[in-house]
Amino acid sequence: MQPELPFSGLFVLELASVLAGPSVGQFFAELGAEVVKIENTATQGDVTRKWKAATEDPDTDISAYFSCANWGKKSVALDLKNPEGLAVVYRLVQKADIVIASYKPGDAEKLQVDYETLSGINPKLLYGSITGYGPEVARAGYDAVIQAESGLMYLNGQPDGEPTKMPVAFVDLLAAHQLKEGLLTALYMRERTGKGTLVQISLLDAALTSLANQGTNYLVAGLNPQRTGSEHPNIVPYGTIFKTSDQKQLILAIGDDRQFQHLCEVLGAPELASNPLFNRNNARVKNRIVLNEKLKELIAGFNQAELLAELERRFVPAGAVKDVQEALSGKAAQELKLQAKKNGKLLVGMKTVAFKLQNLPNAELLPPPHFGENTVEVLENHLVK
Repeated sequence: MQPELPFSGLFVLELASVLAGPSVGQFFAELGAEVVKIENTATQGDVTRKWKAATEDPDTDISAYFSCANWGKKSVALDLKNPEGLAVVYRLVQKADIVIASYKPGDAEKLQVDYETLSGINPKLLYGSITGYGPEVARAGYDAVIQAESGLMYLNGQPDGEPTKMPVAFVDLLAAHQLKEGLLTALYMRERTGKGTLVQISLLDAALTSLANQGTNYLVAGLNPQRTGSEHPNIVPYGTIFKTSDQKQLILAIGDDRQFQHLCEVLGAPELASNPLFNRNNARVKNRIVLNEKLKELIAGFNQAELLAELERRFVPAGAVKDVQEALSGKAAQELKLQAKKNGKLLVGMKTVAFKLQNLPNAELLPPPHFGENTVEVLENHLVK
């Protein structure tokens, strides 16, 4: 008998849009939960349905952006400002295990779908809330703005260039991971106590805690980090990009002196590893400009594929710089792709669950729903006695 998915039988209501909250919803759906996405009739649903690339079908409401975080869900169209719509949500809350919400502070209270209200209906409810700056700041949170205000954007880019926003809404994704961790912790607590709880994360908090070593470079060492391109402030050569003889790029990630010694041997310059200017990491950090110029000259004499193969053989961390098409064409990406036919069209996407769990069965996920596609089905299944 095939084992059940971990969250089989779990009922999740998603009162969230865009990326952070919906990513959490898809996570639970991929692992077996029934996830019902409540979409606003006044806006024709999640705003990302309309966020389309120039090459997309203008007539579909399932955009590529919407597809990145809404597999496995059922869409119910409701107007929460209408008493009848709100009553439907309340009846669904009675059966729900988790609510995922992403409202600007104060808005959930105005709509009467805040934690205090919903936990009064279902005391065992777990309520996961994402805000921009925390529950006390009535300011909407946007990934690009948080990247700027958290220091992440300032650190990203070339030393002589402008601060650069990261090309993916990483703060949204970081907040999603934090909320997942909080909800999983809350699920464990509920198993022990039988009580529901409120789980909160702000985009700003998620971004600040993700400064990691750059943050402690300032807090511990008093160093205010600056832009270094793709290079690492504490390790050299790490993140440095070089070009090979066939005009292709590769990146090095040398984490210790032994790896640096092997790199120099592969490049035919073992003397670099014994040079006092480069033989220890702290020396390489101080002399990174000189070292990078020497490595640039050496690497330019090698073919990319041949050099990477030899570096791998010697356990030297390195890799080719690939574009998205190349990355998603690789073997590893194939196991993470989702695909299903809907109305005769093939829809594709990516999993949010990348970890491997022993004996975890494969889930048959529903493709992303059209706006309100499952309204009648959900209401009949959950509300009709």
